Amino acid sequence: MTADPSAPLVTILDDEPAIRAMLSDALEEAGFRTMSFGRATEFEAALQSATPDVCLVDLSLPDKDGLTLVHRLALEQGATVIIISGRAQVQDRITGLELGADDYIIKPFDPTEVVARVRARLRRGQPQPQSANTAIFNGWTAHFDSYLLEDETGDRTPMSHAEGQVLRLFLERPKRLVSRAVMQEILGGAAGESFDRAMDVRISRLRTKLKEDPKNPRLIKTIYGAGYIFLGDVSWR
Repeated sequence: MTADPSAPLVTILDDEPAIRAMLSDALEEAGFRTMSFGRATEFEAALQSATPDVCLVDLSLPDKDGLTLVHRLALEQGATVIIISGRAQVQDRITGLELGADDYIIKPFDPTEVVARVRARLRRGQPQPQSANTAIFNGWTAHFDSYLLEDETGDRTPMSHAEGQVLRLFLERPKRLVSRAVMQEILGGAAGESFDRAMDVRISRLRTKLKEDPKNPRLIKTIYGAGYIFLGDVSWR
């Protein structure tokens, strides 16, 4: 059966042929298009002409460091990245999320779980009704179509996909408490210490990019024991 050319494209980067075949079969059965690669160089070459909706990336690659590739995909491409790895340590999961991955799946896995996670990421990545892709607040402009922060002088700073998700969550709920439970529900990932630490890192990086005083931030306030609140005035276009 020929794949629907309008179906979401999922790229699979894993050096194990059996895993590539298993994931490709499950995703195509679920209605996705897929492209599979065993080496990072092949995958990067394909990105010159293909724009995947979701990238599944193994960390143990024969020719490049998987974490470095994840970081570049998230920062430069704004891609949705799901790590699939045999590295089960909490610190590995934290590092992957801190570098910009949207989710982390540990091997061995059920391919139906991967399909469900891909669908969940695509749903979360869809624009909300009546939403725009540019937000203006307190002298800043956030361009969510290109994941850039622009200050009043026109200088632009890139955001990772993960940082952009967190910022957009705050900007869509100005002056309202955003609990960690709400963040986990909307942004996805398993609740717990690793999620909390990943969020802390992303928020710290956003504060730095927004030139906030780390001891007394003006915009993103921590409400200890409850969550965060964004205190700026926001307009969308």
